[in-house]
Order: sequence, then C-alpha cells, then structure tokens
Amino acid sequence: MIMKKSFLQTMPFLLLCLLLFSCKHKNTNELQEGDLLFQDIKCGGLCDAIEAVTQGIGGKKFSHCAMVVSINDTLKVIEAIGSQVQVNSVRNFFKRSGDSIFIKNITVGRLKETYKSLIPKATAFAKQQIGQPYDDIFLLNNGKWYCSELLYESFKAANHGNDFFEVQPMTYKDPKTHEYFPAWIDYYKALNQDIPEGKLGTNPGLISRSDKIEIIKLPNLAE
Repeated sequence: MIMKKSFLQTMPFLLLCLLLFSCKHKNTNELQEGDLLFQDIKCGGLCDAIEAVTQGIGGKKFSHCAMVVSINDTLKVIEAIGSQVQVNSVRNFFKRSGDSIFIKNITVGRLKETYKSLIPKATAFAKQQIGQPYDDIFLLNNGKWYCSELLYESFKAANHGNDFFEVQPMTYKDPKTHEYFPAWIDYYKALNQDIPEGKLGTNPGLISRSDKIEIIKLPNLAE
C-alpha cells in the first residue's frame, strides 16, 4: 500500500514532465508562426536574373520568400505574389517547389530567441496588408509590396519603426558582364519604367543571410 500511494503521488509530476517534453518537441520539429520560408520559383528569365544577383544562405538560390502566420488557429503562409498580398495553405506553398511530405526544396528560417517577441506584431502587420497590390516595380515605400519587402516592413513595424532586416542598393546587372540582364530591360520597358538600379531594397537571399535568424531542419511538412 505504501508503494502504491507513493506511485500515485508522483503520477501528476510524471505526466507534467511528459507534457512539457512533448510540447517542446512539437515546437521545435514543426513550423511555427513567424517562420520565414525561402523558395526557388521557376519563372524563367526573371527568376534566373533575381537569383544571379541575390545569393542566399549557404550559396542557395532564392527568388521568393514568405512568412508563416496563424489564422483561425491554423498555420498559413502569407506572401506577396501574383497580383497582391495573399494567404495560401502551407501545403500548397510547399507543393509549388515540389515538396509534398518531406521538406527538401524549401529553406526555413526562424528568428533567434532574442527576437521572437517581435513576431506577434510582425505577423499582425503582415495580415493588415492582405489584398494590397503586388509591387511589380520593386521600390520601397510606394504603397505596394514585393515578397521580401513584406517581410522587411513587417519586422520594421514590429521593431518600433527601426530596420530589423538589412536593405542594400539593388542591382539588375549581370555580375559577370556588368550589363543589365535582357529580361529586366524587357520587363521595365513593358512597365514604361526606368530600371531602379542602385535604389535601396531587399531580396530573399539577403534576408536568408541575416544574423537574426537561424536556418532550421524540419523532418516533414506540417499539415
């Protein structure tokens, strides 16, 4: 009877330990709100030109990025793509890169612990931009959004209006020839716009190399 009573008395403590252990592993092995997703989209000459001048972490090539957000207790992906800022399912985002169950082609970045307090305000800001037009000219502060600009501005807003991620002068020139990529010449000609060479901006590769995030490995695709 003494042994049985002692065991029963320790049961709540053991269950609590198991619960905490389980929660810890769930948090580290699955996508979390605020995670940043870096993607290589195959869109022809423009994507190739973007990747040629925007080196990602570990030398990877990225032409797109997005952020994980929670909407109605479900993890979704918010991104500036197509004609506007929009929300897509995690599964469809990964399928775009050929990932279905196992994550192979998407790179996942997570804010370091020091900065995680910014995530709620950053995701709230990003959600406020849903439906806003896509920035096809790739300029900051023009009321439109391109993919990495959405992440940059979201965390800037969360950081009391101070830069969180870095910006750099943008280039649209081939690093080998120092001439404009033909794809960009045709692109901006169709928009009747000058190429914004040297203007400050951001890109997926630049954000992926930020020292404020760490690249994590996830075993499988969250539902």
